[in-house]
Amino acid sequence: MLKPTLLAAGLVALLAAPALAQNTNSGTDKFAQLGQELPTPNTYRTASGAPGRDYWQQRADYNIKVTLNDADQSISGTEDITYTNLSPDKLTYLWLQLDANIYDPKSMTASTQTAELKDKMSFQTLEYLERTSFDGSFKIDDIRMKGGNKQLAHTINYTMMRVDLPQTLAPKQSVTFTVKWHYTVNDQKKTGGRSGYEYFEQDKNYLYEIAQFYPRMAVYDDVNGWQHKQFLGQGEFTLPFGDYKVAITAPADHVVGATGTLQNPDQVLTSTQRKRFDQAKASSKPVVIVTQDEATKAEQGRAKGTKTWVYDAKNVRDFAWASSRKFIWDAMGLKVEGKPVVAMSYYPKEANPLWGQYSTQAVAHTVKTYSKFTIPYEYPVAISVHGPIGGMEYPMLCFNGYRPEADGTYSSATKYGLISVVIHEVGHNFFPMIVNSDERQWTWMDEGLNTFMQYLTEQEWERGYPSRRGEPGQIVPYMAMNPNLQNPIMTNSETVLQLGNNAYGKPATALNILRETVMGRQLFDYAFKTYAQRWAYKHPKPADFFRTMEDASGVDLDWFWRGWFYGTEHTDMSIESVQWYKVDSKNPDIENAARREELNAAPKSLSQQRNLQDISKTLVDERPELKDFYNNYDPLAVSETDKARYQQYVSKLKPEQQEILKKGLNFYQLDLKNLGGLVMPVIIQMTYADGTNEVVNIPAEIWRRNNAEVTKVFITEKPVASFTLDPYLQTADTDLSNNGFPRKLAPSRFELFQQQQQQPNPNPMQQRNVSSQQPKQGGGTTGATGGN
Repeated sequence: MLKPTLLAAGLVALLAAPALAQNTNSGTDKFAQLGQELPTPNTYRTASGAPGRDYWQQRADYNIKVTLNDADQSISGTEDITYTNLSPDKLTYLWLQLDANIYDPKSMTASTQTAELKDKMSFQTLEYLERTSFDGSFKIDDIRMKGGNKQLAHTINYTMMRVDLPQTLAPKQSVTFTVKWHYTVNDQKKTGGRSGYEYFEQDKNYLYEIAQFYPRMAVYDDVNGWQHKQFLGQGEFTLPFGDYKVAITAPADHVVGATGTLQNPDQVLTSTQRKRFDQAKASSKPVVIVTQDEATKAEQGRAKGTKTWVYDAKNVRDFAWASSRKFIWDAMGLKVEGKPVVAMSYYPKEANPLWGQYSTQAVAHTVKTYSKFTIPYEYPVAISVHGPIGGMEYPMLCFNGYRPEADGTYSSATKYGLISVVIHEVGHNFFPMIVNSDERQWTWMDEGLNTFMQYLTEQEWERGYPSRRGEPGQIVPYMAMNPNLQNPIMTNSETVLQLGNNAYGKPATALNILRETVMGRQLFDYAFKTYAQRWAYKHPKPADFFRTMEDASGVDLDWFWRGWFYGTEHTDMSIESVQWYKVDSKNPDIENAARREELNAAPKSLSQQRNLQDISKTLVDERPELKDFYNNYDPLAVSETDKARYQQYVSKLKPEQQEILKKGLNFYQLDLKNLGGLVMPVIIQMTYADGTNEVVNIPAEIWRRNNAEVTKVFITEKPVASFTLDPYLQTADTDLSNNGFPRKLAPSRFELFQQQQQQPNPNPMQQRNVSSQQPKQGGGTTGATGGN
């Protein structure tokens, strides 16, 4: 319980003066500006975080013809790539990505894969270890200038391919060359990956989700030159923008969905399907274009012919597609700032009823919500496809998992898992498909920003939505973990130890804390939208994000980036002690009465309590003549002299000083410690004696002179019963037991159970049902029995 100490009345004058600065340095400077950590601004990327006047980026346009062979699960294709050099540099060679080469048995991915053997291993684990026997790598058949007869020299370095140009490509010039290739599609359930097929044993059909299916241009930019870091499987992709025309030839009874707009619906859709599609575009609810009955009927046949689906996509960084005769297809229309968008889903019957109810609705909700917080969605379609891949994103199209049980039932986790993964993967259209960050280097710039936006979108789907990431409390187990098991967020994609926590959860939490606690929603939302607007259809780097968030908000966040993104320290703030002071008013009526109340409330010692019972009369009681003035003297009785002295004291005070004395203010000195090392705002809740409370938000700069411990004084009119740090769990504090003063007991639980005698495992005789009875005396069966 807090007890007040009286402040000398002379201190009243000091309270009006500036408080003494706390100058004890903790030995660190967590508020140092980011200097060498960020690149020097230039005419390409400015100090404000905006693209500079000389900003440039390359362009790659594709004309692709690809064929899916359903008989042997293979793909073959040709592509014309028109590469435009918009840099100030002369290029003598180009780099392309061959991401499917991770399925080369001799790939760097296979040779550097680590594992350990145990006494018991599942067949699935062994199949995964043996996956190197499958070769799904690109087979490059031909590379030449378009229309030329001579092959271009090229060198394959694992997942990267250098193409040597016959002549230097000067700035502002373009070159068009043709690549011919083929490869075998991987069984995604066995090999994993972001592309592949699923085989359905019951109806003997395949469902294909196809990506990274063509040699793709690597990025050449002002920061890295060529981004040709090897693809090892974890770091995703960075690609230039361009226009795509893709002709996909598939079995005639397949339904093909893809990035972009279908150019030949009259040739690949029935009149009924075209009519339904037109209805869907104008509908605010999903309209089924290919029904479940139609898809089930298609599963039973095998078309001998093929159809070619032609798709066109403008200003995208990649292209992906899906194909199967099992597909149900539904769609609905929406408008984003007056521009029509079609939300669509493709899924097999095994996904219903879950997908028919939620997928397309989640697509549309995501497009609308992300557009509100970032930039308007400008692509014509947004698509969710169900198949073997749990979650992967491409422009306008994504692959998502989660399906109900065979009887059509599903758990709450499955329902919300589906909605969340659709939101997340469709949301990737914004980060990194439009705001085109380098995923191969910085996973957090797409996954972290997108997971944060996913959290906002989930909360607008349904009140109390069970979001897995975003709330500060959800990242606490990771933040409290051994630092040796963590990386800073600013770590390359392929070397991150815990990708989910590091690249998704921690940056999403950091942005939520920025929005709710450090900056406030108004400043944050404006700055975040500014970042999206500045870097839409461009290639931002971390410094561009950090600088824009500060530039557009006017908030110095270097300490925040340093702590959350460049370090692994955690939040653990503690209220070490609280001292309560009240001003000595000098008014004898007030002070003496308070003192009497304290004396009366003071506990009596054990001896005093027993003496009252055991000593019936004292000597003074028996001999009154021993009493004098002091036996009846009351030192707390107020005399006229005391009153006169007080009046004389008050007459010398200024009116504002007299007012302070009358208020009877309470002064609380809080000693705070930063035990976790991560500096954060200090949020203090004061619960008053009358049951009301007040929350005070103190910026993180309170730690600027001493990062380890500070002392803060609070002045209140009402007495405070208790103090609580971070009452609304805003800072990801890893230890709440030291957040209260007086300390609060946090209840835990233990379970009672009836102890039972452990049953022994059957012995070999019991397992083989051999009799354990002793043989009869005199018989010769002992040896015979023992020999069985």
